[in-house]
Amino acid sequence: MSKAAKTVLVVGGAGYIGAHICKALAARGDRPVVFDNLSSGHRHAVKWGPLVEGDVRSRADLDSAFSQYAPDAVMHFAAFIEVGIGEQRPLDFWDNNVGGVITLLQAMKCAGNDKLVFSSTCATYGEPERLPLTEAEPQTPVSVYGRTKLAVEQMLRDVSRGEGLRYAALRYFNAAGASPDGEIGEEHDPETHLIPNALRAAAGLGGRMKLFGEDYDTPDGTCIRDYVHVMDLADAHLAALDRLFEVEGGLACNLGTGNGFSVREILDAVETVTGQRVPHDVHPRRPGDAERLLADTTLAREVLGFAPQRSDPQTIIADAWRFHAPRWGV
Repeated sequence: MSKAAKTVLVVGGAGYIGAHICKALAARGDRPVVFDNLSSGHRHAVKWGPLVEGDVRSRADLDSAFSQYAPDAVMHFAAFIEVGIGEQRPLDFWDNNVGGVITLLQAMKCAGNDKLVFSSTCATYGEPERLPLTEAEPQTPVSVYGRTKLAVEQMLRDVSRGEGLRYAALRYFNAAGASPDGEIGEEHDPETHLIPNALRAAAGLGGRMKLFGEDYDTPDGTCIRDYVHVMDLADAHLAALDRLFEVEGGLACNLGTGNGFSVREILDAVETVTGQRVPHDVHPRRPGDAERLLADTTLAREVLGFAPQRSDPQTIIADAWRFHAPRWGV
């Protein structure tokens, strides 16, 4: 495969994971072109290439971007992700998360572009029957968010079989952390993820953190999750992108570490990194929260060479703190 620099249309590239992918693409000499409507992304996170302001549901916006930049491949991160909001506004989630991909695939076909890296999720599995989760496990999602992501995965398989699309659907477990230099990081609004909320509480901002459930059948009673550093995710995306130029068909694989850490273990690590207590109150379990989620990453290791380097909790939290602390004046 030629190692010539590629132009990549990064749909949703002003958001958390998309921005880190753009940073990684630029670092190796590729050209990321961000396509984003800035509804949840941030203009200041677009640092490594041009920004096209557009909506993934707008064929005219997409056609204009393909015409102007002629990307060699596409990466998609433009999904609504807040699980609770998805339950309240399912039509919006289906319209954006599925309808947007349909429009994107149509625009790609018109432009003669057949290569897509798709941001998927372990939420497509639902309640795990066995752990660690392999890609062969049943996909029975329990949330609107998970069902929209599964619908896209099924659509990608169909389009690949029928029309030759080359794709990689990467099923994230718990993405976390920030770029080690502190340049970009996690800036969701609302912020629902554990680590930034724990850091905020440790910094004395935003009141006491809510800990949901301490009566699970785990060593300390709290949920166990598989955390993967966002820059390790970025490395996997670059490998998946390169694979699209070498291999026909599609790929769906897990991106995690196979190592689980409980909520209380994460809070302990936050206190170690920050030197501050994490004030928190225990609340009842949230509906749909699985007791444990752990990835089997054998396939990602075999086909993408995936070997996380920064995904231990101390490193994840230290990198996140390096991003947040100066912005919070800590």
